[in-house]
Parts: sequence; structure tokens; C-alpha cells
Amino acid sequence: MSAFALADRWRGALPRFRFALALEAGLAVFLIFMFSSALFSLVFGGDEEGSPVLRLIWPPVYLLTLILVLMRPVPVLGLMVRAWPLVILAALPMVSAFWSLDAGLSLRRGLGVLMPAVFGLWLASRYSWTDLIRLLALSLGVLAVGSLIMAVAFPAYGVMSEVHPGAWAGLWEQKNRLGAVMAIATMGGMAAALTTPYRREVRYWGALVILAVFLVLMSTSRTALMACMIGFGSPLMIYCARQGFIWAALAVFSGLLGVFALTLVIAIGPGVILEALGRDPTLTGRTDIWAGLIRAVADRPWTGFGWGVFWLQEEGPVHWVRQATQWEVPSAHNSWLEIALGLGVPGAALAFGVYLMGLGASLKRLFSGVETYWALPGMAIWGLTSMSESVFMTTNGFTWMLFCITFSKLCARRGS
Repeated sequence: MSAFALADRWRGALPRFRFALALEAGLAVFLIFMFSSALFSLVFGGDEEGSPVLRLIWPPVYLLTLILVLMRPVPVLGLMVRAWPLVILAALPMVSAFWSLDAGLSLRRGLGVLMPAVFGLWLASRYSWTDLIRLLALSLGVLAVGSLIMAVAFPAYGVMSEVHPGAWAGLWEQKNRLGAVMAIATMGGMAAALTTPYRREVRYWGALVILAVFLVLMSTSRTALMACMIGFGSPLMIYCARQGFIWAALAVFSGLLGVFALTLVIAIGPGVILEALGRDPTLTGRTDIWAGLIRAVADRPWTGFGWGVFWLQEEGPVHWVRQATQWEVPSAHNSWLEIALGLGVPGAALAFGVYLMGLGASLKRLFSGVETYWALPGMAIWGLTSMSESVFMTTNGFTWMLFCITFSKLCARRGS
């Protein structure tokens, strides 16, 4: 008998207590809160590299994740086999240490990509879709209530006073972070309201949606507002699509029309729309950054520069990007370019392929299963934000963790 089988038998022989289930759910909510990085920058200041204290926070988080996995090793390993493209992608940043400009940094930051994926695999193997959606919505609700309290009771921390005075940032240091998380919270509340088996819960999830939309508006983030519209409207369209042929035709037609309009705007006239929204037609200088980064990727197209090192090597290739843009560019502001800088074009292609697999699996379940209410809007939002922000496959990243949970669960057997 294998060690994993013995561990599973040992766990099954333990006395079963009701509080164990609540404790497990509580730990899951705690880890989701930690991966959201809420309060981190407000309390400790700076990012992981600028604050040594933040580096000390993650080892206990990783250890707790591994303990949860060891309590259910067989289901997690089975799901790893089914979600093997995600496992390979999550491990690749650590492998990049072999060609990295800073091997130690790539190993450390690569571990921060792998562990959210491991947590996602555990969570996906532990809960059914209905319970998983409710748990995610509950976690997002904690973040929403916490952000409201921070902005109202502690405005010196929860409301920005510089750069964007008056914009709410909640539990984070920047308004766009609050907007991005609350757009997901809107989607989570809608998905939970439409899928919960308990009618009395609908009012609570409805309250979460109202609060999340309010916080998105107070963040003044236009990208988050677009994501919020997707998070609110997509579950409703999916619900309508399941109410009969006429409603399904209208919902599908509306979705296709929206995709066509977005494609047309991107291909023909994004500048006009952006100016109408009060935005810089160059996406606040992003196109200048992208031009310089494309040249940098061309220097090492097959391997990239190693995970998480490009922006920290002051005398490296980033110097020329910052010289060309005339400001201290902190990131690529595009997920796929960011991945290409660390893993090369093949790595970026693999990441985009995994995303497309998740999107395709979500679309296949449009007319059946509760999972589509969360998975399809989520894939749409993450695809949208990945075009203008480096949010996909980030070290200890919230969006990355949510994607890993969703992708892993989509790979599981139906009904599990």
C-alpha cells in the first residue's frame, strides 16, 4: 500500500467532528484573504522586495497550504493529473532559474506562482461547485465589508490622498486594486445568488452585489467598472439563456454583439472610445511601454530573462525600456508580455493556451451546470484585465489564484 493510501486511511479513521468542517472552511477563507494581499502594503509598506517583513508572511501561508493538501493527498493528486497543463505552467517559473538573470530570485518568486496553484487544486478537490462558489463569495464579501470599514472609519488609509485624491482604495494602497477585487465580488455575489440551494441566502448575496458595485464606483476605476458590468450582466445572460429557446437566442445574440463591438473598437478606433471615457488613447502610455518590451522579448525570445527579475535588474534590459519611456515603469501592464519577459514566447504561448482551455471549458457548459455562472464571467473578466494589467500568473497573485481554482475545478469530473 502506498504512503498516500495509508495517509488517506489514517485520515478516514480519525474521529469526525463538526467543527473540523467549519475549521477547514475558515482556513480556506483565511488563505484566500492572504492571497488577496489585503492590508499588506497598508501595514508594512512597499511590495515583497521592498519589505522584508512581507517575505516572512508567505512561508507560513505555504506551510498551511501543504498541510491542507496532505490531509487530502489522493484527490489532489488525481486532480493534478487531470489539470496537468496548469501544473506544468505553474512549475515553469521555478524552472526558469536555470536561465534567469538572478536564479535565487526566480526560485523564490516562482514558488509564489506554484503555491497559489497548489491551493487552487486543493480547494477544487475539496468542494462541490455549489459550495465552492458560496465559499468564494463569502471570502469576497469579507474583503468588501473590510474595504467599506477601512474607507469610512479609517479614511487616512482607505481613501487615497495622493495621485487620485478622494478615490477609495479600501484594504489596498491603490484604487485599481479595490476596483478589480470588487468587480470579482460582484460576479461572485451574482453567481452565489443564482446557484445557492438555500433561498434565504439570496438576500445576503444580493447585498454583496450592491456593496461591491458601490465600492467599484467609489474606486473610480474605469477598467474595474467595465469588469463589474461583465460580472453583473453575464450571470443574468446565462440565466436567461437557460429559460427557453427565445431567451437563449437573445442572450447568445447579445453576447456575440458585445464581442463583435469590442473587437471592432480594438481593431478600428480605440482612441475615440478612450477619449470619450476620459482616458489617454495610448492607454496611459502603455503602448509606448509595450513597444519597448517587444524589443526586449526579441532579445531572448525562447527563454526570457527568468521569472520575476526583469524589472529588478536596474542595469539590465529594463534600463533601455525606462530610458525610452522616460519614467520608472514598474510592470508590463500586459499579462502576456510580462510572462514572455520571464519565460519567453513559448511560456507566454503556454499560458495563453491554458487560459483558452479554461475559457473553452466554460463555454461548453453554457447551458448546463451551476459552474458557468462563476467560470464564464470570470474567464471574461480575467481575459479583459490581462490585456491592460499584469494580473495573470503573478507571484502570490489574487487573480492567478482564482484562475487556478476555476481551471482546476473545470478539469474535475462532473458532479465531483
